[in-house]
Amino acid sequence: MQKILLYYKFAPIKDPETVRLWQTALCQRLNLKGRILISPHGLNGTVGGELAELKEYARQTGAYPPLAGIEFKWSDGGRDDFPRLSVKTRPEIVTFGAPDQIRVNACGVVGGGKRLKPDQLHRLIAKRGDEVVFFDGRNDYEAAIGRFKNAVVTGAKTTRDFLGELGSGHYDHLKNRPVVTYCTGGVRCEILSALMKQHGFKDVYQLDGGIVKYGEAFGDSGLWEGSLYVFDSRMSLKFSPGAKTIGRCRECRRPTSRYQNCALPSCNRLVLVCRRCSGSAYFCSALCRQPA
Repeated sequence: MQKILLYYKFAPIKDPETVRLWQTALCQRLNLKGRILISPHGLNGTVGGELAELKEYARQTGAYPPLAGIEFKWSDGGRDDFPRLSVKTRPEIVTFGAPDQIRVNACGVVGGGKRLKPDQLHRLIAKRGDEVVFFDGRNDYEAAIGRFKNAVVTGAKTTRDFLGELGSGHYDHLKNRPVVTYCTGGVRCEILSALMKQHGFKDVYQLDGGIVKYGEAFGDSGLWEGSLYVFDSRMSLKFSPGAKTIGRCRECRRPTSRYQNCALPSCNRLVLVCRRCSGSAYFCSALCRQPA
């Protein structure tokens, strides 16, 4: 039986290269594939393989003192949902382009938003109603197929775009309202919520465990709508068979959550196209349609 593990831990890591070598050897020995990033801020990964090997991986990774208490999330899938094993060091485990603006200690990111478990989120909504703002911490193509109801979705194409979005003034009217940041598994919101507070947002929360944990708790019976975009061969997943399809095919506008890559090989951006229209080559923009 195979599964996928998703995990992250913000904690000071003095020698990321040594941790990279250890994680590479561990995953190779256990025949796991996936992606792992290590930085002085911590570790972020998604790996797939046999259940027994994943449990051993989780045990050994959690035994490393800086990563003690790391939380692992389980998801359907397996080793072949990833093309290879990739273990790399980076200045950040989430690339906001702000390594010098983020501080971490043994407790995690310093100055982040208040954590909300899924049930605590519902209590906040019950208490403060429409005053609460959901702020999507993902890229725009992720939000196109699934998001929280009435969420603010920026035009961010990559995580690096968020600093510019926060400094643009477009969201200044939200700075005195309760803002709940959310993302796939929670890692991006650890950073985003801290950056929002640095930009003057007064009452910032982060959804603990992200959409994944919320979906486990409430499925499609709560405040989430649509499919969850995931960064492996599955591309997207639903929390129940009755999930709404909120994405729209760019060609025929029929409901779909299906992506394919831009037909220009040097671009490879994602294009939302339904199966009925997928036989043709589609480009993500007019610029790609007519390359120089």
